[in-house]
Amino acid sequence: METSGGIRASLAGRYASALFDLARDQRQIDAVSGSLDILQDTLATSAELRAVTNSPLIGRDSAGKAVAATAASLKLDPVTTNFLGVVAHNGRLRQLPEIVRLFERLAAEHRGETTAEVTTARPLDDEQIAALKTRLGERAGNSVRIDARVDSSILGGIVVRLGSQMIDASIRTKLNSLATAMKG
Repeated sequence: METSGGIRASLAGRYASALFDLARDQRQIDAVSGSLDILQDTLATSAELRAVTNSPLIGRDSAGKAVAATAASLKLDPVTTNFLGVVAHNGRLRQLPEIVRLFERLAAEHRGETTAEVTTARPLDDEQIAALKTRLGERAGNSVRIDARVDSSILGGIVVRLGSQMIDASIRTKLNSLATAMKG
């Protein structure tokens, strides 16, 4: 895997790589990926779960019990549930969003997909994501998975990172270029 070496350079990357290796060895990549999608959605919508994962005031044991209860209520697969226990025990729950993102990148690479990191000022709807997948798939020559992020500081437009290529069509960049040109 081309990016796995770079991914393993970070703490979250080492956890994501370990989870990916375990899931691959147990032929559970799709199950773990599905569980991580559920976990990611829950992190985005549940202030309580975010508090458990981010608060330095919650001890490792308490956080581990809370995460185990959450995993059971969300019906996460056993590999993901055990992994979350390890992450909680090691005091690394704060790294979960990045671990999930990097795991999905490794899983997409394993499936032969290219991951495109797409940043927009506002969330994209399903139709826009589908059109973007099609266009980027034509450009990459294989299927593309979209890792969408929202960053209002780009003001508008889109920034796409596809492998080593970067397409920056953001309003912020255009305004900066215009300001530079006006300085002479």
